[in-house]
Amino acid sequence: MGALDGRVAVVTGAGRGIGREHALLFAREGASVVVNDLGGANDGSGSDAGPAQQVADEITAAGGKAVANTGNVADWAGAESLVRQAVDEFGRLDVVVNNAGILRDAFIAGLDESQWDSVIAVHLKGHAAVLHHAAAYWKARSKAGEQVAGSVINTASASGTTLPNAGQANYGAAKAGIAALTLVAAEELERYGVRVNAIAPIARTRLTLATPGMGAFFAAEVPEGEFDPFAPEHISPIVAYLATEKCSVTGKVFAVQGGAIQELAGWNVAKTHETDGPWLIDDIATKLGG
Repeated sequence: MGALDGRVAVVTGAGRGIGREHALLFAREGASVVVNDLGGANDGSGSDAGPAQQVADEITAAGGKAVANTGNVADWAGAESLVRQAVDEFGRLDVVVNNAGILRDAFIAGLDESQWDSVIAVHLKGHAAVLHHAAAYWKARSKAGEQVAGSVINTASASGTTLPNAGQANYGAAKAGIAALTLVAAEELERYGVRVNAIAPIARTRLTLATPGMGAFFAAEVPEGEFDPFAPEHISPIVAYLATEKCSVTGKVFAVQGGAIQELAGWNVAKTHETDGPWLIDDIATKLGG
């Protein structure tokens, strides 16, 4: 028996990299998978039906169940169509893995509007759009008296949580937003039987290889037979676990790399400064030590 037998999952950005590994593992564990990928370049330009179809074909050739979807998750109607396809093809939807993403790195002073908008759209809006339509589906099922056991796994990043990266204001802001979205959604959707978590993965992908200052780090060769901590397939097991019907974890963000899983915590109060009366600027300067 597979850990995901009978589950129906949508995996976005599943044509390559980490998303591909998610889709393949889900299928091996018994899930029916809608493999979504627009097939664009690293910066989101262009489209290609090939990657999504190739992964779907690989799954079916191995005896699994999968269909391809090449819709744009940053489009509200495209996200709705993706959720509908899962229900139409497999009769239900149990799991959403939001993974699709692009990079258009630039330092803030030189960042143009299109670079900001496109990254926010694919990452943050793309997560929110698919989540919205899946949540509406699960809410309707719950209101109809059905027992829902839904799961959403979002994809944040160290760039938006623990390791801000110069040149990635757009990407980091989107990923930080995804972490916050995860916590809010977990609070809202629990009443309908839906759990929401996020991962912040570190792995070798075409995006990390293209990140200035990081590409050489991820490209380092690992001797044959040794454990490769940056191989993307090492990210997928926790995603599969969080997608299982019996998992009870919700409202968490996990940093994942190779053999390490770390539970992250959000903003915490590090220090408090107080006054008995109105603040004076000089008093604030003294308190803050600036």
